Amino acid sequence: MAEENRVALVTGASRGIGFAIARRLGADGFAVAISARTAEGVASAIERLENEKLVPSAKFAGTQADARSERDQKALVDFVDNTFGRLDVLVNNAGIGEFESVEKLEPERFRAVVETNLFGPYYATHFAVPLLLRGGGGFIVNIGSLAAVNAFAGGSAYNASKFGLLGFSESSMLDLRHQGIRVAAILPGSVATEFGHSHGARDHSWMLSSDDVAEAVSDLIRFPDRAIASRIDLRPSRPPKR
Repeated sequence: MAEENRVALVTGASRGIGFAIARRLGADGFAVAISARTAEGVASAIERLENEKLVPSAKFAGTQADARSERDQKALVDFVDNTFGRLDVLVNNAGIGEFESVEKLEPERFRAVVETNLFGPYYATHFAVPLLLRGGGGFIVNIGSLAAVNAFAGGSAYNASKFGLLGFSESSMLDLRHQGIRVAAILPGSVATEFGHSHGARDHSWMLSSDDVAEAVSDLIRFPDRAIASRIDLRPSRPPKR
């Protein structure tokens, strides 16, 4: 199927990596649905995407959906079905970070990170699979982090969520590949966004950009159907020497 007839859903797409992915898929000719935690964030992102006039066929729509909410994630997939009638690519990008020594990190903050970064992708995947299958299959891309394989002090919640997401992604790949759904995880290193640790860095020039992650998503879903690049580690090419 030509890309201009295909539909992608990107969660957590009001800014940063998610916005870059939505923009890139729109430029690739996909109709793109997005979500964010607030309706205002969704409306602002849709306006910016539409104003860029990426390609004549680009179509964007979006709705508020909290990744922590099972009900919201089901409603999000229903929104995609009602708006576009199909789904070909799901990008689970929504995520948050709370960074604190484990004895100081309150339970509600730990819970928020794990529910957003791990439960959210599960909910979206669970509800999206029937819609993907109805169209003959598709691709699910989980945006993780190198924190999925590299623990760090202060990362108990974030590491737990990303270690879990990688395991979820790899298990889902095995569950779904014989049904024509390919699942992959992209694990970026340091990305120059407002998220997470980049606040403390004085020089962001060596970091990955959000567009680098979007490029990886675009390349990944173009792989021939016979192949799954089930995990991509994406690292800055010239980080500061230690």
